[in-house]
Amino acid sequence: MRSDFAAAAESYDSAAVLAREVGARMAARLDLVKIAPRRVADIGCATGDGIRELQRRYGAGRGNLALAIDYALPMLRTVRSRVPLVQRLTGRGPRLVNADVRALPLAANTLGLVWSNLVLHWLDDPLPALRELQRVLEVGGLLSFATLGPDTLKELRAASAMVGADDTTKRFLDMHDLGDMLVAAGFGDPVMDMEMITLTYATPRAFLTDQRRLGVRDALLGRQGWRDWRRLLRVWPRNADGRLPACFEIVYGHAWKPEPRQIADGRAVVKFHSR
Repeated sequence: MRSDFAAAAESYDSAAVLAREVGARMAARLDLVKIAPRRVADIGCATGDGIRELQRRYGAGRGNLALAIDYALPMLRTVRSRVPLVQRLTGRGPRLVNADVRALPLAANTLGLVWSNLVLHWLDDPLPALRELQRVLEVGGLLSFATLGPDTLKELRAASAMVGADDTTKRFLDMHDLGDMLVAAGFGDPVMDMEMITLTYATPRAFLTDQRRLGVRDALLGRQGWRDWRRLLRVWPRNADGRLPACFEIVYGHAWKPEPRQIADGRAVVKFHSR
């Protein structure tokens, strides 16, 4: 998937309708959180919508730092090309970091906010990534993320069953499993919720083209024989407008890094408060 995503840097924005909409809804959720982080990071930044939103919200203070992190170098080059001239001249553009979310080249306890829009679900096991994000957050820091949930593309699953084809569409974790993982990774007070967002397409080809432009077609849909693809796409039900609906279950999560209960050598932390 890494090479597909890297190759999609030039075409990504033309098809990133879902990511932009989810990003806007994530930003609206931040309106309800009273934080003023000095160091923020967009994990899996793609072409940079998320890091630009974080800079708009939190980038005014002197000494604030914004990190745009992605494992695809062409995506980071696109982010750099869109940094406004004023930010370039004043050194206030985002710092670009080419890294995997499971092994971030960052010191522990350094970030006040981590944002991740539609990235974590591509990992077979998100728990190591969540542990890494917990490590780099400072105490009191916030993780805000969105992932795809298990009812994503339920229309294609139903069509596969109708024609007896293999269901090769990627399976995603539900919000309860993700909530358990957040606790296992050391986060406190996780808040999870979900909603369905439906995109519609004039033809199956338009849907497949969008997934290719995003660099996720094979990762999302799996490998299917062309005869099976033709059969299941033929029975994909159209809505009242004659368009093909594609439902995406979006799982949102917020979780905070609590104060440690023990130090690195395993000894418990006990606090005494004077009265």
